[in-house]
Amino acid sequence: MADRTMRAWSVVAPGPVEEGALRLVEKPVPTPGEDELLVRVRVCGVCRTDLHVVEGDLEVHRPAVTPGHQVVGTVAGFGTAVRGFTVGDRVGVAWLRRTDGTCAYCARGAENLCPASRYTGWDADGGYAPYTTVPAAFAHRLPGGLDDVAAAPLLCAGIIGYRALRRAALPPGGRLGLYGFGGSAHLCAQVALAEGARVHVLTRGAAARRLALELGAASAREASDPPPEPLDSAILFAPVGELVPVALRALDRGGVLAIAGIHLSDVPPLNYERELFYERELRSVTSNTREDAREFLAIAARHGVRATTHVYPLSEAPRALADLKAGRFDGAAVLVDDLD
Repeated sequence: MADRTMRAWSVVAPGPVEEGALRLVEKPVPTPGEDELLVRVRVCGVCRTDLHVVEGDLEVHRPAVTPGHQVVGTVAGFGTAVRGFTVGDRVGVAWLRRTDGTCAYCARGAENLCPASRYTGWDADGGYAPYTTVPAAFAHRLPGGLDDVAAAPLLCAGIIGYRALRRAALPPGGRLGLYGFGGSAHLCAQVALAEGARVHVLTRGAAARRLALELGAASAREASDPPPEPLDSAILFAPVGELVPVALRALDRGGVLAIAGIHLSDVPPLNYERELFYERELRSVTSNTREDAREFLAIAARHGVRATTHVYPLSEAPRALADLKAGRFDGAAVLVDDLD
């Protein structure tokens, strides 16, 4: 298969997605390394991080990279050191691709902070293509009962939302605010609700606010509005730094704000008394660990967490990203391969 080529999307020159930064090119079908799986891509979720890679908000790690890191596919081959997988196995490929496994962070269970970490669709070609590769140790077994389209958003949006929820330190039965309500937030909300939280959604999109109420949120308001009650915890999913002081002011004493995105526009100056006093905390969220993924996938299966999905053909990936950028859909977009 190594001598075959495939059509794949490539970030030829980072810039606005509407102006052709993502182009369809011919690339070789990748050859898996000795510890890697070759994965035949069935579907790939669309993540805001893909948009950041395409538009240059994240610095270029791999020139002409193929984005995509919410892949559901089947094993099409593997390297000589791989054990425990067979051709045809269904697997998921997520954002975290590889760590060194030996640094102090990996040793203490914080592999998401590994300085040598590598990421699918940023450091290595991802799932906006008919084939991709993944180290076998970082491939995910997927819960039964979920079709490919439903499973894809769980692999980043779901996992990151879950880690953000844990970083936000929500107390049992607590009051949670979600700023932004896209792919990750609407999955995070379902976990929080299943665990007994009162969820308040604050977001710009009317369709997203309707979805929030349909899922069981106690309220849904504009992002700049105050929630109807003080919050124990909040998570900022929208990549808008101006919302940081807004969310901090909404916290009760001792509340925690977690910022879930990999990219955030500049945060304005904070007023200590209004936004940080009374032991309010501000925390970032960096990627995830494989343990986060295992925990979340088990919880998702147990509680029936489901993504609201919008399907696009892979040949129309730029349109899906442009629609994400413009907020034209609620929930999550998923690309279904039609290139091969």
